[in-house]
This record gives sequence, structure tokens and C-alpha cells, in this order.
Amino acid sequence: MTDILDMTLPWRFGEPKSQGKIRVEPADFIVQEDLGYEPEGEGEHHYLYIRKTGENTDWVARQLANFAQVSPRDVAYAGKKDRHAVTEQWFSVHLPGKGKLLNWSMFGGDTIQVLKQDRHRRKIKLGNLRGNRFKLRIRSVTDDADFAQRTELILQGVPNYFGEQRFGQQGNNLVSGLAMLSGELEERQRVKRGLYISAVRSQLFNKLLAARLRGDLWDNLLDGDVLIEPYTQRCQLWDSDNEAQQQTFAQREQVLSAPLWGRGELYSQSSAREFEQQQMSVYSDVCQQLEGLGLRQERRAALLVPQGLELNQAAEGEWELEFSLPSGSFATSVLRELCHWS
Repeated sequence: MTDILDMTLPWRFGEPKSQGKIRVEPADFIVQEDLGYEPEGEGEHHYLYIRKTGENTDWVARQLANFAQVSPRDVAYAGKKDRHAVTEQWFSVHLPGKGKLLNWSMFGGDTIQVLKQDRHRRKIKLGNLRGNRFKLRIRSVTDDADFAQRTELILQGVPNYFGEQRFGQQGNNLVSGLAMLSGELEERQRVKRGLYISAVRSQLFNKLLAARLRGDLWDNLLDGDVLIEPYTQRCQLWDSDNEAQQQTFAQREQVLSAPLWGRGELYSQSSAREFEQQQMSVYSDVCQQLEGLGLRQERRAALLVPQGLELNQAAEGEWELEFSLPSGSFATSVLRELCHWS
């Protein structure tokens, strides 16, 4: 398949001059979840805000089920968090009736701590969160001046690429997904099938964003482009005569979107639709195979704007960076505009 395995992506502000290191230790990469709502204080679902260090989200959920002596299906969370980090996120445990008198502070150990607990009437739904706050330490930065300058530039927004985590080591998830679609690989595990197919859709999305950047169609909207609200996912066709929309676009309350490929009509129209169809025609076989799985056309923000950005130089070549992103976004997509990291 023509260059679909090529992971090379352009930068919005040109290639960074600096090198840097992330995740030298887990505390260098801190993630704090924002559900977007607070537990009501009553109900059958026990909400636990848990800090975990170097632990997998699914594994923690299973440990919660064992501790509460419930089925794993009674434990829920909004999203998976990076294992190689210090992450804080909400879990819910369904305990019907009056519930059990559990001492949640007894759950965990050196790598898991319950920070808060409360109750709510509904369980946490997968994907139902506002976003995440990232607190990062970047070490061994080779060009402090370039790093600091680019930190100001990213406030204009960066390409909302899917990060390398989506594709697995050396792109193995993408390779397996393409093999599944072509019939060369049969994967029985549902979770792995989902990971592989998601990697293929993500790669097509990244390709489309890269094409807009290379074609100088990033800051210039096309007739029929679809705008999206990053935190609500509400979509609206671009109308160059709509002054109110022009204002929300300028304030980044709405941003350009691109398709996550599936069956059905593209939401875009006119010149934008022609551009998207032309770019995906190179991968027509893969697109048709994704449609055959029953996946529907969806939209995802093409622009990622860090919110509440804070920068502090801890020492020469060492920086502390904080920012918030909508759910489903990758902090590494912000970092790649600042430096080449390892």
C-alpha cells in the first residue's frame, strides 16, 4: 500500500532544533484527569480518584474488582492512561443497595493511592471525560532558546496527530491492522482487534492532516470545511459569511476537523470534500475495508490548542511544562513541536 506505513509527519512551525528526553522517571510525566463533572455525593456507584505510578489502568480496575468482591464489569473508568507515568484518574465501582462498608484507604500500596472518594448515581462511561492536565519535565534540552521560543508558538495550536502510542512499538499495531483488513491475519481477541483497526483509522487521519499542512491548507479554510468544538465534539459547516462563526473560529472555540474514516457520506462539502476524497483515494482499498466493518464516518479536531500553558526552566537544559488538552488528544503531539524527544 502506497506509503501508508510511512510515519513521517510535517511540523506546523518547522522542524525543531533541539533534542530532549522525557519520562526519564515516572514523575517526569504526570497526568491528571478532568471528568468535567463532580460526583453528586449519593448513589450506588462509588467514585474513587486514584493516583497510580507505573501501573496499567486495566490492571488497577481488576484489582478494584477483587478488593470489592464484584465482577470486573462493575468497575468502570473514562479512559486508559499511560502506564509509564504518574497518573490520576477516576474509577467507579457499582455496589447496589446500601453498598458495602469498605475502607477504600486500605486499597493500593506503594504504587496506588486513593486520593478522593465519593458516590454518584451513574457509573463512569468510557470516553466521557472533558480532558487531562499534563505536568511534564523535559530533560537534556540541547537548545533552550529554540525550546522557549517554540513554546510560545504552540499557543496558536499544533496538528492533532495521533501519537506513537496508538501505533505500538515500531508501528506493529498498524501493520497488524492492515493484515487483518486484507485477510492475512486472524485475531481472536476483541481488544486487540479494536487496537489494530483503530491504528489504521488513526494513520489515515494523520495522513490527511499532513496533506493539509504540506498543501498550505492549514490556516486557509476550504469551502465546505467542517468545524468542531474540541470539548463537546459538536460539528458545524464553515460559513465564511457568518460573523459569529468567524469569531468563535478566531478564538479557537471551533477548530478545523478531519474525518475518521468509515461508511456513509463525508460531513464535509464542496472543495473540502473533494480534497478529502482525493487524499484518501490513494488508500481506497483500506477505506473500503474499514467501511465493510460497519465503522461510521466521524470527525476529529485537526487543531490541538494547549490550554492554561505554564512554562518554567528548572535548570539549564531542563524545563517544566504544564497544559490541558481535550480527551483523546496526545501530549506527545504537543511535545514534537518543541523538540525531538526520546
